Amino acid sequence: MMRVGIIGAMDVEVTSIKERMTIEKIEQVGDNTYCLGKIGDTEVVVARCGIGKVNAAICATTMCVKYEVTHILNTGIAGSLDNQINIGDIVVSTDAVYHDFRIEPFGYPAGMVPGRKSISFQADEALRKLVVDSIQKVAPEIQVFEGRVASGDIFVGQKEKKDWIIQNFGAKCCEMEGCAIAHVATDFAVPFVIVRAISDKADEESTVSYDDFEAQAAEHCANLVFQVLQNL
Repeated sequence: MMRVGIIGAMDVEVTSIKERMTIEKIEQVGDNTYCLGKIGDTEVVVARCGIGKVNAAICATTMCVKYEVTHILNTGIAGSLDNQINIGDIVVSTDAVYHDFRIEPFGYPAGMVPGRKSISFQADEALRKLVVDSIQKVAPEIQVFEGRVASGDIFVGQKEKKDWIIQNFGAKCCEMEGCAIAHVATDFAVPFVIVRAISDKADEESTVSYDDFEAQAAEHCANLVFQVLQNL
């Protein structure tokens, strides 16, 4: 049986999705609220995880262990790390990395978690393709980019930090939850993809852009998730 877990960090990232689903049950687990029900014929579990990697990992683990989801969609907003990717565009993850995991003095490259074979966590190829195809159907006017998502417990709003992430990871966008969700999904062998609408350019104007485009960017992602579930 297919059951899709949908995770957003903030209320604005999941409110539209909840409004479109048929909610059958609401459960509280720890500090998170999980809405169980259906979108169309697809069973879904929707939750706001809260901001940051630990909050995201807790939510994703609950999704995998308690609710036994078969797929995870992480939806939300992010800052662009590519000059070609503008506010309102969408990034679909090929993989995800931690840009703030750094223990280079012990011989590990930036982003490498000891015990793992790679610095990145690979998104499911079929799920990624479905997301890209769905965007082209529901919103062909929106520019879609596929690439690496970089996550860390910091809001990137300084050119120096932005340039460092680009140089070391070649990521398309940065945010604060995706890689933690990818990490959990990988360990539980649950196919995942991260979908991020760009709300800012991860520079000194980020806070202004973020406030202006937060709701619009989140709505783009909600529309996309709805379309994906129709075709899953």
